[in-house]
Amino acid sequence: MRHSRPTAPADKAPPFVLRNYRPSDFKALWRLDQLCFTPEIAYTEYELQQFIEYPGAFTLVAEEPITEDPAVAEDATCLIQGFILTHVHKKHGHIITIDVRQSQRRTGLGGQLLRASEERLRALKREAIVLEVAVDNLPALKFYKRHGFTIVKTIPRYYSNGLDALEMAKSLSPA
Repeated sequence: MRHSRPTAPADKAPPFVLRNYRPSDFKALWRLDQLCFTPEIAYTEYELQQFIEYPGAFTLVAEEPITEDPAVAEDATCLIQGFILTHVHKKHGHIITIDVRQSQRRTGLGGQLLRASEERLRALKREAIVLEVAVDNLPALKFYKRHGFTIVKTIPRYYSNGLDALEMAKSLSPA
């Protein structure tokens, strides 16, 4: 799958609130995906909808309230800054995508989303987490390696433009 650029160290606590996906988020998530990836790699609306609705999938959304008033922040006055879409399989989780708004990259948001997905998968007693990343996406490769992922194999011509992907994995066993 495709993944956005790396984020800064986790000691920078971003002001983002993570929550579960709501159907009213869909258009904003699809638009963000279009901004994060080239047309050959970005998902179509149909593809993204199918991934989100996949049985056992969960999507975590990061939003930044535009207002400080908590009563107002509950509604659409919040701006979605990123999301992670994860499928849950019998023994492992599979990250489909992490999308982070360009202006929020290197703030720690990508790491925050990744850790939240890993925590949910651990709670579901999954053993590992896997993902795919384009071989030429060096920032994403560094990000995933920094977060404990290792390269498992190369998947030839994985993307529609013929580009190869690397499958990466990380154990979720307690250390």
